Amino acid sequence: MNTFLKAAVAGLALVATGSMASATELRLSHQWSNNDIRHKVAQMVADEVAAADVDLNIKIFGSKSLFKPREQYKPLSRGQLDMTVLPLSYAGGQQPAYNLTLMPGLVKNHDHAARLSASPFMEALEEKMAEDDVMVLVHGYLAGGFAGKDKCITAPEDVQGLQTRAAGKSFEQMLAGAGASIASMASSEIYNAMQTGVLQAANTSSSSFVSYRIYEQVSCYTPAGDVALWFMYQPLLINKTTFEGLSAEQQAALRTASEKAQAYYLEEAKKEDAASAKVFADAGVEIAQMTAEDFDAWRELAKETSYKQFVAEVPDGQQLLDLALSVE
Repeated sequence: MNTFLKAAVAGLALVATGSMASATELRLSHQWSNNDIRHKVAQMVADEVAAADVDLNIKIFGSKSLFKPREQYKPLSRGQLDMTVLPLSYAGGQQPAYNLTLMPGLVKNHDHAARLSASPFMEALEEKMAEDDVMVLVHGYLAGGFAGKDKCITAPEDVQGLQTRAAGKSFEQMLAGAGASIASMASSEIYNAMQTGVLQAANTSSSSFVSYRIYEQVSCYTPAGDVALWFMYQPLLINKTTFEGLSAEQQAALRTASEKAQAYYLEEAKKEDAASAKVFADAGVEIAQMTAEDFDAWRELAKETSYKQFVAEVPDGQQLLDLALSVE
């Protein structure tokens, strides 16, 4: 009888272990609040995968609770983190080519951004990601604008002498070329920097401007409109080895969920710009518009600063820049 009980207990333990082993949990990190579009994209993927019932659970750690904003790509590439939504240019230090995903004037509008994501340019970047054991699940670009604490910013001369935050090396180079002093920080730090007087101007995504309540700290906002200088690639990434270790059913569920989330991301990104302008206007902030002439002036400045330095610093920089510029 004792032997039988031991065998039964051992059998139950084996069943329990087997069921635990079949349920995989992936950890996804990002820096944004729960009302941000990038969290909603991640949540959609998590919900769709859960609904597929393939023993795969995605646990989201938002609001920089697991990793600091700029410190997510390295643990992802090392397999210490499974998934993240982040601006790829944050990893420009590891892969300088990624700085091209936040290059002034390179993207014209959201549909153009979607064509870039499906182009040989993106394929070349994905090859570099694969070298880091990283792969893309959801492509997405967000547009953005400028905000000034005490004045409106539409043309290059408007930032002269201002302590300015720009996301990414290429924008920093262009703004420095316009005479701005550069303060590097994650978008989640803009509010406090403006509140304490460290920062007088910033550019970031329409979504971040709203989710971080920057309208409480500025007098003028220049949203992305008919022309948008600022477009930033912000994909949902997964560690490649982690993905390849999933079952065929789990991989299929993740890809299906990601495809749905990518379509949602594009449509919502288009709405973000006008929605952000309304939020700022409702908060009593002046709304300025960048003209086509302003845009051209910024782009000419970018060619002499950001584009030139990118090509000089990145071995295959000219080839990558040409690939991007060839997408109509």
